[in-house]
Amino acid sequence: MSEQSASDREWKAFEVEVADNVAEVRLIGPGKGNAMGPDFWRELPELVEGLDADDEVRAIIITGSGKNFSYGLDLPAMSGLLAPALADNAKAKPRTDFHNTILDMQRAINAVADSRTPVIASVSGWCIGGGVDLITAADIRYASDDAKFSVREVRVGMVADMGSLARLPAIIGDGHMRELALTGKDIDARRAAAIGLINEVAPTPDDSLALARTTAAQIAANPPLVVQGVKAVLDHMRSAAVADNLRYVAVWNAAFLPSNDLTEAITAVFEKRDPKFSGS
Repeated sequence: MSEQSASDREWKAFEVEVADNVAEVRLIGPGKGNAMGPDFWRELPELVEGLDADDEVRAIIITGSGKNFSYGLDLPAMSGLLAPALADNAKAKPRTDFHNTILDMQRAINAVADSRTPVIASVSGWCIGGGVDLITAADIRYASDDAKFSVREVRVGMVADMGSLARLPAIIGDGHMRELALTGKDIDARRAAAIGLINEVAPTPDDSLALARTTAAQIAANPPLVVQGVKAVLDHMRSAAVADNLRYVAVWNAAFLPSNDLTEAITAVFEKRDPKFSGS
């Protein structure tokens, strides 16, 4: 580990507290609704890997700040990274750069999934797009009754490429995953629990976090090497399929994501209106 532990560092997109062998990681934006901008994607892998390397941390809780877990990708903040690949004359270099950007962002979510330390998500309010990517990389998920979930990418002209399409089938089944991914519809916490996305629904955000803390304490009380072994064996069963899916979607999006519909979706976000898609 570095001289300064992950819990002692100051992060731009996260707050971290460690007590009783449990690390609590809170999303703090800086985008509205804890939207995931450049700071999030840059800091998340370093943060999780730092906590995972800390022998004093035996469980990790990830939750949001304010009323929402996360609005997902911060389109305004990330538009600069998308712009070169969206140009009408974009050729090999900007598309290669965009492909590398996708892989870098995937590594951020993968850091959560690949952590030896079990990760528990506690969700309240909106959990959209990248927020769903993040919680599907966690081992256990709790939510408050006000939580809402959406694999929203299809509604903004994108194919979800950060892990939801790779990990959701093992969590909720193929049919439910296709319904969410193809419609971009919103579902509430009760529906999320019914299809297996959420382990348990609590009345309030504080109650959801209390569930996460209780489970984290139970995990932390078990032999740490055995816990890591259980997680490694469980993850091994699906790691190859997830990795193959992520590689494929990164190449697909680098080749086909740039479109008039994506430009329209981003423009509509800036202009605060509904997009009008043309299929081009």
